[in-house]
Amino acid sequence: MIVNEIRSWMNKRMMEVAPKSSMGKALSYLSGQWGKLLIFLDHPELQLDTNLVENDIRPFVIGRKNWLFSGCSKGATASAGFYSLVQNAKISGIDLYTYLRDLFKFWERNLRSLSYEDLPQIGPPVVR
Repeated sequence: MIVNEIRSWMNKRMMEVAPKSSMGKALSYLSGQWGKLLIFLDHPELQLDTNLVENDIRPFVIGRKNWLFSGCSKGATASAGFYSLVQNAKISGIDLYTYLRDLFKFWERNLRSLSYEDLPQIGPPVVR
């Protein structure tokens, strides 16, 4: 399998290059992300690029300096979560208005920490 060949090449090259060189840093990063990389092998429905997300968030990126709620790390995390909800509903063909309305009504009735189990289920999460 080509993935095994890449892993062997990576391990060999890591022994040959200086860890602080550009190549050493790149190989170290690849090694550290290896498990996440393999997720794509078990889930072929996932896209290997972020083009879909990048196109959808472009208006938000352009306007982010105007939005105060993204002015801190918690705001950015909340924004990312919201964008994920919107994108997943779109991908799944769910009516976005109805999905968000039902979700917000649920949160209003159930005030507590949010878990992915609380979301109206589109499908099982791939990565937790």
